[in-house]
Amino acid sequence: MAAQVAAAGVTVGRDRLFTLLRTTGQLVHRKPRYTRTTYAQHGYVVAPNRLRDHPLTAPRQVVVSDITYLRLAGGAFVYLFLVTHLFALRIVGWHLSRDLSHHAALVALAQAVSVLGATAELRHHSDRGSQYCCHAYQQALRAHHIVASMTDADHCYQNAVAERVNGILKDEFNLDAEFPSFLVAQQQVAHAITIYNRVRLHSQLQYQTPDTIFANAA
Repeated sequence: MAAQVAAAGVTVGRDRLFTLLRTTGQLVHRKPRYTRTTYAQHGYVVAPNRLRDHPLTAPRQVVVSDITYLRLAGGAFVYLFLVTHLFALRIVGWHLSRDLSHHAALVALAQAVSVLGATAELRHHSDRGSQYCCHAYQQALRAHHIVASMTDADHCYQNAVAERVNGILKDEFNLDAEFPSFLVAQQQVAHAITIYNRVRLHSQLQYQTPDTIFANAA
């Protein structure tokens, strides 16, 4: 842009150039900040990957969990904890938290257990984050006869479905926006998840909704 202006014989200062680029929509925006949600450098015992050798073959065998971040005005982050039914791709548990405490993970898990009903021998797959490895979370899984499964070290792609759900919510339902308050973010998350579960068609589900597949898998 600067070269084109100079070639036209026009002298433009730095500030004026940036103003021109901004007003014409040609200014390259700085990439937004991001924050880590997984802290795997802890002393907790990790579970093996129980999906690698035991693939999904029927409904209600596996749920996957993950955490993603949302932005608030002023540069603050909040954290969305999700539990997704792998067969139906339905979000069965979620909680928006101001911090990365394992308590938020437990709230999302409790909601998932309530939605699922029977959980005996269900596999719970996640990364190796401390929220999922900690004693309280593992105790909650055992209490519901849920078997823990985790990705191998530094292999986030082994939880690709959970990562994909995060991406859909942000890319298609505008959860990558900056929200003016925690309450507004919470309302938008609730709305996005409702539409995702009830309305969005998935090619992996033969263009049916997660709610439809989940209901038929009951």
